[in-house]
Parts: sequence; structure tokens; C-alpha cells
Amino acid sequence: MEAEGERATFGALLRTLRQARSLTLEGLAEASGVSVRGIGDLERGRRAAPHRRTVAALADGLGLSGEDRRELIDAAGTRSGPRTYSAAGVRSLPRGADDFVGREEELARLARLTEPDDAREGVPVVAVLSGPPGAGKTTLALHAARRFHDRFPDGPLVVDLRGVDERPPTAAESMLGVLKTLGVPDRDLVRAGPQGHPALYRQVLADRRCLLVLDNARDEAQVRPLLPGSGTTTALVTSRRMLTGLDNVHRLRIGELDGRDSTAFLAGLVGAERAAADPGALADVAALCGHLPLALRVAGNWMAARTGWSTRRLADRLAREERRLDALAAGDVRVAAAFDLSYRRLTPATARMFRRLALVPGADTGVAGAARTTGQGLFDAEDALEELVEAGLLGAVGDRYRLHDLLRLYARARLAEEEGAEDVDAARNALYRWLLETAVVAGRWYEPDHGGPSPDWRGAVDLSDAEKAREWLQTEGDNWLAAFRAAATAGDHAVVVEVAEALHWFSDQWIFWGHWPEVFSTAANSARLLGDPLVEATQLNYRAWAVMMCEGRPRDTLALCDEALAAALRADAPAQQAWAHQYRAMAFYYLGEIDRIHEPTGRAVEIFESVGDVHGLLQALHGRASNLRSAGRTDEAIVAYHETLAWLDEHDGRIEPHIAAFARHGLHNGLGRCHSGREQWREAIRHHRIAVDLSRASGNTALLSRRLTFLADALHGAGRAAEARDVLRDCLSLGPDADPERVAYARDRLARTPAPGPGEPGT
Repeated sequence: MEAEGERATFGALLRTLRQARSLTLEGLAEASGVSVRGIGDLERGRRAAPHRRTVAALADGLGLSGEDRRELIDAAGTRSGPRTYSAAGVRSLPRGADDFVGREEELARLARLTEPDDAREGVPVVAVLSGPPGAGKTTLALHAARRFHDRFPDGPLVVDLRGVDERPPTAAESMLGVLKTLGVPDRDLVRAGPQGHPALYRQVLADRRCLLVLDNARDEAQVRPLLPGSGTTTALVTSRRMLTGLDNVHRLRIGELDGRDSTAFLAGLVGAERAAADPGALADVAALCGHLPLALRVAGNWMAARTGWSTRRLADRLAREERRLDALAAGDVRVAAAFDLSYRRLTPATARMFRRLALVPGADTGVAGAARTTGQGLFDAEDALEELVEAGLLGAVGDRYRLHDLLRLYARARLAEEEGAEDVDAARNALYRWLLETAVVAGRWYEPDHGGPSPDWRGAVDLSDAEKAREWLQTEGDNWLAAFRAAATAGDHAVVVEVAEALHWFSDQWIFWGHWPEVFSTAANSARLLGDPLVEATQLNYRAWAVMMCEGRPRDTLALCDEALAAALRADAPAQQAWAHQYRAMAFYYLGEIDRIHEPTGRAVEIFESVGDVHGLLQALHGRASNLRSAGRTDEAIVAYHETLAWLDEHDGRIEPHIAAFARHGLHNGLGRCHSGREQWREAIRHHRIAVDLSRASGNTALLSRRLTFLADALHGAGRAAEARDVLRDCLSLGPDADPERVAYARDRLARTPAPGPGEPGT
């Protein structure tokens, strides 16, 4: 009866004060931030004694001060200070960590979600924070609760759901703990009975504006009954799992920190002086920790306890991959132990997939590649991958799957411990064999006399057109390159040569990948070991192209052309002799030795014509026109470019489409440069626009970046500054596959091209 009397006294006083100020329930609700229902229940004595924040909000809304304010607080008999731990698993907000850094984007989103909003009045907000073990989900949720606590007059409440325990609390147990902590009398709990607790729980939350942190949820079944059904309570749920079965929730994927925040976090742990002594080593430690907050904290605490250690010494210790997880331990806190808790809950098939993802040599993989490591069908493999994503052990972007660096090391350790070496080797070989076979099929889309896969090819990926083939080759580049290297190391020289041959014409589509010199050098060495001078000449010619075009070393190309020509003569292979002459001419072109170009160009044209090699002849004719332009023989160059375009039209049915398109935009670019040299801007711009459109349609980003800068120069010459600036910006937006020299040129030219003023051309 005492509690009921207290509530009645407080309610009567609250009503008297409200009415004395001529405030309606709605008016006081708006002024205080306490809901209309909550105020009404307090005035009628239907609600337990309010918390101090609620009373303070009401006093502020009423404009109380001095004696009136003290009277209202005394009448409330409010519970003050932090909540106690009397209800198992439920607690008040713990002391915050002073070293919290970063997460500004996530905090900004949580700020928007927790901000009072009349438009969603009565509809609770639920946000799920999911991510891998050690990502700092709980830390972020608690930090947000502290930052935004003033928005919740009834205070934050933290419920530890212990989702990774062998026996986590049930929803009913957690619910009872929340009700007790919120001050629901025992007699009300007994009167409602266990079957009535869910309805009572929803009603109590609906009557309050509090922040409920449901930490470390195991699954949807555990957390779903604990979510508020109505009112203004906000729930933040943290879980390693994504909890995709929950409806109408906001989702935040919590990953690793960025590099800047990682080093700032470490600096706070090891001390500013030690951090400043070797910032490079500190950045290395952050990277070796995979920017994972738990790993960073372990490393930082480990350093803090060892004042005699330099940061570089720790970086060197962590650099040993086979010992890194063992080194990431401080006292009883081990990064690997956090991973263990999630791994042990996987089904056998999913655990096997997790282990074998360690065999993927690149940063990520698709479903087909993952399936090769386990021998599963595509649907079963995808199910296993998605279960790993759901469990927080695997990241996914689009249709690509990626293990965090530390989880990769953990998967590798589990693989070595739980599976035999013979099974591991078989799985790796199956993956590598599939990668190389698929690379050959995809590359042949760009090869003359090949095109798409044969009708009987049953691949696991869609290579039904050249664009899909290009996408696969580029997306899986790191993976098939590793398989290629492994084949060379194993002495599978025929396979090495076959892969390089299949990718020769495709390499024009991805010039600045960075690995073509290695691919063709490896293939040339394999060809030499095979003892086949024709194959050796072919691969040496490819290597000469790569050194010249990809590495920008035309002088070194000359020696490779000599080697290729010698091998081609031994093999009596005129086509490869012609290619050696062609690349020799190109090297002189890039060296600016114009007077030395014409002899090898003439030899290439002559030989290609004699053997009927239309693809080689097209390159040589194009080269001859470019040589004339470089020599300042513009009239002859324009004629040669037009003659080559006419020849291309005449032989179009015999030229592989991608090679023809490649040549066309190069020829129009050459014509544009000729007309620019004569300041014939209209014609120059016309040809450069054709070159840009053709290169854009081909998907060749490297050449597109080159074509755009030539178009910008022509526009600038014509006084069309605004258009020139737009084209330069287009070049800068192309991404990492653009020609880096052209990107640098565009950036510099843009900085030197003033924006046109009103009334100037191009505005």
C-alpha cells in the first residue's frame, strides 16, 4: 500500500502543477519529452515511481525551480544513481572507455535514429549492429548509449544476452530481469504469471522512453520477444550474426576501423611518445592487426605492459603469419579465443567451407571458386557461404566473399589441424586447375579464331559474352595469377604457355593491371624449357610488348625483340619475325628515334602481307600512319590513317571484333592529333570524340583515359574551356585501371585550366 500511496501523491501533485500552468497533457509532453501516455499514467497512479531523469524532464517542462522543484522530486521518491545488478543479466550503463575512436559514420546514423521524431511517435526504433568477432559492436553500442542518454528520460538499460555461451539466458529470463530492473513490483509479476509477462513487458516499455541495449544476441528467437512493440523506447541489438530474420529493423554492419583511426587507437594505448617515435611501425602494427579493434586493443595493451619493447619490435613479431594469432594475446584475452566461440557453433559443412576458404590465394572469391575447394554444388556452396556471412565470419560485397585477414589465419590454422595434408592439396589443386581452365576459356573470347566457349563447355560461371569474360578475368585476377605461378613452380610448362597464349589479346584490354610482364616472362621461360623455338619467339614478343607498354621501358624492349627474332628465325616462323620487327618499330617510336622506325615497320608490313596475317598487318599499317605523324609528315599521315580505316572496313569480316574496335579508336585518335597539330579544331574534336566513344564502348579504361586527355587538349585549343574541364574530370573519375600518367596529366591540366567566366566560350 505504501508504494501505491507514493504514486498517488506524486500523480496528484503533478496534475496540480500542470493545471496551475494551464498545460494540457499534450503541452507538457511536448515541453518535457515524456509521452502523453506516460504522463497520464503517472497522474492516475498507474505507473511505478518514475526515474530521476523523467522527474527532471517533467520539472523542466513545467518550468519548476526552487521549492516547487524539490517538492516534486521528493514526492516522486525516485530511484537515483545507476541501476543495480539485482536482476541477472541486466545492468545500468557501465563506465565508458576513454580510448574510443572513430565510427563517426555509424554514430551519425545512430544519432538520426535516436533523435525524437513526431513522425514515428509510437513506433519504436530497433537497430541491429552486427559484425565479426572483435569488431567492437558492444563498445559502439555503449558509446552511443552514453552519447545520446539525454534523449531517454527513463535512462539506458543494458541486457547481456550472452549469445556465445553454451546456455545463454532465454528470452523469458531476460524479460523478467528487465521488468524487475524497471521497478515492476513482485506482486504485479506474480499476478501476471509467466504467460502474462510478455504483455506486461511490452506495456512497461511502451510507457517509457528508454534506450534498451540488447547485447550479444545469439539468434532471432532469443531477441525477438525482447523488442519493444510500441512507444518511444529504442533498442540497440548487438550480435555476431546478422539476424536477418528480424523485420522492420535498421541494420549497421560493423567492420574494422580505417587506418587513421586504428593508429590513433593504438597511440592512445601505447602512449603518445612511443607512438611518435616510429609512426611507420605503429601503422604496420595496425595493419597486421587487420584494423580489428579487439586485436588492436590486445596489441596495444601488450605493448603498454612491455615498456622496453619498441613498436618496430612488435611489428616484426606480428609479421610472422604462422605465429600472429598466438602473438595477439594479452593476459587471458586472446583474439583466437573470440574466433573459437563463433567457429564452434558452425555446422560441419559450413565449418569445412570456412577452413577451405583459407586456400583462396586472393583477397576474395565467388561462389564457383569456393565450391571448388569443397567439391560442393553451387547452391550448397552458396548456402554455406551465406551462413558464414550470417555468423559474422565472412564479409560479402555483391557476389564476392572475403575473409578478414586474421580470420584467414585462423581458418588456415584450423585447416592444418583438422584436415590431412593430402585432402588439403587435393582441394587446392582442384581450385587452381579450375581457375586456369576458366582463364583460358575467358581469354579466348579476345583471341582471333576462337571467340566464345564451345557448346559442350560446362563451366561454373557465365562466360556467354566477351564482357562477362572480361569481368571474370579482372575480378579473379589475383586468384588465377597465383594458380599460374603455382603451375610454373610445379613445372607445368605447357599449362603456363597455354594460359599466356589465351590471354595475349586480352592484355590490351587491361594494360595497367601490373602483372603482364611477369605473365609473359614466365611463359617465355616455360617455352624455352619446352624446347619449342616458335612458342619461345611468340612469348618473347609478348614479353617485349609488356615491358614497353606496361612498364614504359622501350629501350629494354629492343633486346627482347632481338631474342624473339632469333627464335623466330630458328623456328622458320615469319609471322613472329614480323611481330619482332613491329615491336622494334614501336620501341623506336616511344624512344623518339623517328628516323629508325621506317625500316622495321616496312619489314613488318611486308611479312604480314606475305603470310596473310590480317591482325598483324592491321597493327603494322596503324603503326606506319603513326610514324608518319611523329615525323611531322602530317599530310601523308592523314592519308595513311584514312587508308587504314578503309582497309579495316574492307576486311572487317576477317578481323576479330575487339581487335577491330581497338584499332578504330586508335586510328581516329591519330587523325584527331593530326588535325590538332594544324589547329583544325572542329575536325580534331570530331575524331577525338569518335575515339572516346569507341574506347568507352570497348570497356578499355586505360585507353579511354588517354583518349579523353587528347579530346580535352583539342577542346582547350578551340577555346571551349568548360567542356575541356568536364572531360578532364571524366578522366580523373575512371579509377585505378586508368593510365596513371594520363591521370596525372589530367589533374595538372585541370589545375592550370581556369574556369571560364560569364560570356566566355564554353560557358
